[in-house]
Amino acid sequence: MNTKTNTDAWKVIAAFAAIYLIWGSTYTAILFGLKTMPPFLLSGIRFSIAGLILLLWSVLKGERFIARPTLQNAFGGVLMLFGGTGAVVWVEQHITSGMAAVIVASLPFWFLLLDYRQWSYNFSQKIILLGILIGFGGIITLFGADAGGMSGKTVFAMFVLVAGCISWATGSLYVKYRPSAHSTTMNAGIQMLAAGLFSILTGWLEGETGTFSLAAVSSESWMGLAYLIGFGSLIGYVSYVWLLDKRPMVQVGTYAYVNPVVAILLGWLIAREPFSGRQIMALMAILFGVLLINLPKYRSLQTRLFNQG
Repeated sequence: MNTKTNTDAWKVIAAFAAIYLIWGSTYTAILFGLKTMPPFLLSGIRFSIAGLILLLWSVLKGERFIARPTLQNAFGGVLMLFGGTGAVVWVEQHITSGMAAVIVASLPFWFLLLDYRQWSYNFSQKIILLGILIGFGGIITLFGADAGGMSGKTVFAMFVLVAGCISWATGSLYVKYRPSAHSTTMNAGIQMLAAGLFSILTGWLEGETGTFSLAAVSSESWMGLAYLIGFGSLIGYVSYVWLLDKRPMVQVGTYAYVNPVVAILLGWLIAREPFSGRQIMALMAILFGVLLINLPKYRSLQTRLFNQG
């Protein structure tokens, strides 16, 4: 019994380490991938390969596709991975990975605003409302201060990434409220493959396939792509989906605190990206807002654990 408990505890620790550190490092890996690969094809190849690996693994274990959950997962995957993660890839052509990570740190706000089933609770808590105001103040800080010194492409990219965050939150809630009969591995595989095929189609419509050449891809881009497939998708994304079944959302969502810090540090150390005082202020405001939003849930979770003990 103790051995099993210890094993499960180490699995949880390893899964949290994956979404804390690996997801934070994928922002830098994307930069390397983009050096010689176009954004939609980079995402398409990444998700298609990872999705096929997970689906093959599921089928070899004897699992079969069920029509309705398959379509639901495919739709959710397009919203989350194409609309959300794909937006990160596209915008990193125009903004630093650190700034992208700061904007993505606003995800908990979009979950709160879009989860209409929880509105009666969320909007009855004054501390949550305060957290929303402070967090959005941080987002406005990014867009407002020094906006005159930003290029039109930079401002547009920031808006695209905000839309990507909304897409990720929408897809996550869509999948959450439609339980699937498939396993975690097959769910993730369907979501990734759907997003990958949609990304490749978009790349074709954008003309990326006509100019893309495998021979022109640098070793840095291949390494970045391999990291995104192996670590970002197969380990990080599957760990995230697995943790949602094992731990409360309030615990799993703490990756939003860590990812931006990891991304900023790696972007500065490896890619030599600048990071302004304005961005630091925005990050602090967003993370403080996220903390306030989750505070009632932390207290509730602590009370439950104390009573169980």
